[in-house]
Amino acid sequence: MQTYQAKCVLDIQATLGEGPSWDSANHSLLWVDIENSKVNRFDPVTSENESWTVEKECSFAIASTSGDIIVGTRDGIVRLNPATGEIVKVANPESNGATTRFNDAKCDPRGRLFAGTISDTRTPGDANCYRFDSQFNYETVVPGVVNSNGLCWSPDHTVFYYIDTATRKVDAFDYDIETGAISKRRTIVDIPESMGIGKPDGMTIDAEGMLWTGMWGGASVCRWNPATGELIGKIEMPCPNVTSCCFGGEKLDQLYITTPRKGLDDEQLAKFPNAGGLFLCEPGVSGAVTTPFAG
Repeated sequence: MQTYQAKCVLDIQATLGEGPSWDSANHSLLWVDIENSKVNRFDPVTSENESWTVEKECSFAIASTSGDIIVGTRDGIVRLNPATGEIVKVANPESNGATTRFNDAKCDPRGRLFAGTISDTRTPGDANCYRFDSQFNYETVVPGVVNSNGLCWSPDHTVFYYIDTATRKVDAFDYDIETGAISKRRTIVDIPESMGIGKPDGMTIDAEGMLWTGMWGGASVCRWNPATGELIGKIEMPCPNVTSCCFGGEKLDQLYITTPRKGLDDEQLAKFPNAGGLFLCEPGVSGAVTTPFAG
């Protein structure tokens, strides 16, 4: 198994850093601090980070082809105008917003938005994963989950990978790129507690078709072979919890990693002072482009 190291490129001490996505039009990284309701845009060249505050906890931020930012919040999906800070609510399929909020999301290669929710009480069946078209019409694609989390597509766009963190598994579905339909769910990576590497959180995929998962409680980002379920690589992180990762940079060969401070006591925070920071690893492989929302 290959091991890698990451360096902290933004020591911002986020409470719950999450949802990284590469904004290729602006050559920058979008990411969120969920519990502080902040959408961030990090410029790797200048190391400057600008932020906008939205009304409720926000879990993902994805650029759109219209030039604004699509953000998932407790109150549903909103559009954020980065020039003015204006927020426009566009869709909210959840009827139990008091106990659920949006969590991880990505756009498929055609720009459809796949976005899921998480149960605050981690109640089985309370959350779902939805597919939104360019007009924010939606369908439920993965119903009845606990914590809809990492998701990505195979390089040939025929497989959709998905994590419900509570299951400790990565599942795969056949994917129809023309319709956005998923089918034939099966488990391709199983991560039992006995492995001692935490639970799978956010996920991305590289050009070789290997999966990278942030590991909550595992102080790492793990690289998996979806054909065999084998753990083939690990980024060793200087903080106990890792939330998500995505490839960025001009060549998409820089892996950005988000982390939280939430859940750490004073002793742990003293031991892991960079927890809540934004990290970078150069693993020697390029990865998937972040497709902007097509609308």
